[in-house]
Amino acid sequence: MTEAENKPKPSYNAKLRYTFFFMVLAASLIYLLARYGHLMLGPQNFNIGKTTRLTVERGPIFDRNGRILAIEARFGNISVWRPAIVKKAELAARLAPLLAISERDIIAQIDQSETDFIYLKKKADQGCIREIESLIEKGMLRGVNIEPVMGRIYPEQSLAAQIIGFVGDENTGLAGVEYSFNAELSAKGSQNEQKAPGNQIFLTIDANIQYILEDIAGKALKKHNAEAVMLMAMDPQTGDILGAASLPGFDPNHFRDSSEQDRMFRPALWSYEPGSVFKIFSLASLLDGDFIRPDTTFFCNGAYQHTTNLGEHIVIKCLGAHGTVNARDIIIYSCNAGAAYASDTASSGAFYNTIRQFGFGSRTASGLSGETAGFLRAPARWSERTKQTISMGQEIAVSAMQMMKAATALASDGTLRSPRLVSRIVSADGTDSREYIAAKPVKLLKESTAREMRSYMKDVTGGLGTGWRAFIEDIPLAVKTGTAQIIDPESGAYSDTDFIASCMAILPADSPSLVIYITIIKPKGESYLGGRIAAPYIRETAEALVNYLGIPRGRNPQISHSGSIPLPDDEIPAIGTVMPNLLNYSKRQILPLLLRDDLHFRLNGEGWVKRQSPLPGAAISADTVIDLEFE
Repeated sequence: MTEAENKPKPSYNAKLRYTFFFMVLAASLIYLLARYGHLMLGPQNFNIGKTTRLTVERGPIFDRNGRILAIEARFGNISVWRPAIVKKAELAARLAPLLAISERDIIAQIDQSETDFIYLKKKADQGCIREIESLIEKGMLRGVNIEPVMGRIYPEQSLAAQIIGFVGDENTGLAGVEYSFNAELSAKGSQNEQKAPGNQIFLTIDANIQYILEDIAGKALKKHNAEAVMLMAMDPQTGDILGAASLPGFDPNHFRDSSEQDRMFRPALWSYEPGSVFKIFSLASLLDGDFIRPDTTFFCNGAYQHTTNLGEHIVIKCLGAHGTVNARDIIIYSCNAGAAYASDTASSGAFYNTIRQFGFGSRTASGLSGETAGFLRAPARWSERTKQTISMGQEIAVSAMQMMKAATALASDGTLRSPRLVSRIVSADGTDSREYIAAKPVKLLKESTAREMRSYMKDVTGGLGTGWRAFIEDIPLAVKTGTAQIIDPESGAYSDTDFIASCMAILPADSPSLVIYITIIKPKGESYLGGRIAAPYIRETAEALVNYLGIPRGRNPQISHSGSIPLPDDEIPAIGTVMPNLLNYSKRQILPLLLRDDLHFRLNGEGWVKRQSPLPGAAISADTVIDLEFE
């Protein structure tokens, strides 16, 4: 018997199983080919007007009073499926005006793509989507699809933009609070369950104060042709940042049109030598440590001079020869020599430790990621002149946020508080609310030291002080000015042309409730001195904020009342089958209407509604387009 004849023959059941398997396999292949042909050739699938890809709502961001700064909205990603395109030039001509992309660029995207699926525009607004949907329904945009997605709207545009930040294409925070609190703002829940909307973030800033600061900072930026301007306001009793302007700025609705520098929140992320404003902290530390007393005197002949044990002769120039000076005089005249001689009374280690306790050399825990720690070397790395130059604001790099933190110790009778930008985090349904705590307050200075320093700063606004341009007649300001040189990156030496002009104010000086700080970076013009160009903006800012916040002053006597203020009805009229009167409503007020899926709006301008179509009382339907013009 042969080998072939010895092999077992397959049974009838085995043959039946093989036959059934191949029949199922053949049927599956036929189905897949048919499905592919249906997708490729069936016109009903070339245009997907809507898909189910919608991310769950991201939590909104508000100012301290509940004003909307960032809110979720529906957008659409516009794409094309290249195999379905019949007339490429015709399709590009129809899409170009809707997408605000040239026909040439649309054709180039289609031709140069390595894949058949191509995104032409992401996050198109509802007006654009409705027009494209209309053309799709008419069969005029074969191969064009709309993918519904959620995205961000920033109603106040550039206001506080660097604090708020922005999100990317995937609706994930990329900067500012959007990035630092992305986990809180994002939807909650696993991929296998229904996700809940993200939490609500309430900032410490007041949008009205922010507007005032940005307006004044904008004037300074323009008048002095500066590289940048920072202007901040803080409540020193809580650490709340009420406003923080950082110009130039940007519009987070169009963040790709801005530079990295424009998007930077300089008060937290940028460090610099503070100049003479720093003297209020170095002198306060020496007074508090009993290294000097208020009546301790030093002699200024126009420069600090000292010869070291190694024979090195150190000279630090002063703005003038101030003669015999005490701590008060050093602050009033901003005497470099006096500050340097005063620093000689303390050891390097003791002086360094106090400066560190003010918060310099450490992040402030304001709530924003990427915050700078500044620059403060340990005493082991100091030269023979480092302590003296630090005392007057050189050889140390700080952030504006660190300067505001240190100021709280002077303004709140010795208690140091960390600044914060987020006040509380609230769940989507409002049932859970928790306060954001930056850091616990620390008792840093004796109460007498803080009050003594404020009295010195109050005299800075007098006739002989460097800050007299900040003087306000009926409210006392504690002020310190500063002018800092900037190191030239090419030479490594201080520049002869680039400076930072600054000024800080604590007010009212006797019972502080506000700290204001301005820095003008690389001003150009006839002057760069802080007392000359920065102090006037402190005065303007103080005048505006004192009036807005109702801080007691001579010509604004305070009155008592019940604390209950009746507010007018501010509800938006309902839109049903009849058009209501929307005249004189602001864009912010009608924002809830703009987010409705069943209404179609076309908006033009900014401000308040001055013209509307249809007119009030006119009948409307689901297809009605509502035109609103703002002024």
